[in-house]
Amino acid sequence: MADGNKNLAPSSVKRVHATIHRALRDAVRWGYLKANPADACDPPRDRGRNTEMRTWSAEQLGTFLRSVRSHRLYPMWVLLAMTGMRRGEALGLRWCDVDFAGSSLSVRQTLIAAGGDVHLAPPKTARGRRVIALDARTVQTLKKYRQKQKPSDPNRLVFTDERGAPLIPQKVSKEFGRLRHASRLPRIRLHDLRHTHATLALQAGIHPKIVSERLGHSAISFTLDVYSHALPHMQQEASERIGKLIFGS
Repeated sequence: MADGNKNLAPSSVKRVHATIHRALRDAVRWGYLKANPADACDPPRDRGRNTEMRTWSAEQLGTFLRSVRSHRLYPMWVLLAMTGMRRGEALGLRWCDVDFAGSSLSVRQTLIAAGGDVHLAPPKTARGRRVIALDARTVQTLKKYRQKQKPSDPNRLVFTDERGAPLIPQKVSKEFGRLRHASRLPRIRLHDLRHTHATLALQAGIHPKIVSERLGHSAISFTLDVYSHALPHMQQEASERIGKLIFGS
């Protein structure tokens, strides 16, 4: 979209998208459309200096999780940190998507905020619809949370506000910022928990393909490109292993 030779700013494009999205949503509600085509659009992201990737070390992440143990949404912070899920994916998770016996969860929908409203939609890509394995501690944390909630409807969202309504994504990010500040840890965004998970996984020697699958990336090449900062560590470890294989200890 352009005015003469000038392109609209990302914020302007996002506002236009929000307006069109609301209009098409009403068309769906009135029966004129079967689906909202604006759901498939990707509004531009702001590329300011505050969007630079920052990650925590394993020790810092552990410190944060210990500092929020008494928080009402502690299981959500654990899940985001231990799976690398996107914010909307975690907020759209239902109890029927969690397989306690199989120690896994299925990403089948995501919660999206548009024009001040929130709604549920399927993942944007086929890779986004995936199964993520859970560690024993996260499974136990979710089990205790379910016992406390006692949900009667398996389709109920796992994480809601005190009234049982869907959480507002922006408020969740703001709350994370408040908790991060209180913990006195280096400043990162909520989305950087996803980057932290991926970076720690690669540094721990987990195969990039597995990391890519957990994150729901379209291709392993994208994962390697985004997290190239973690690769020097892996290359050094690989060279040491090869050296021991050839020359012995």
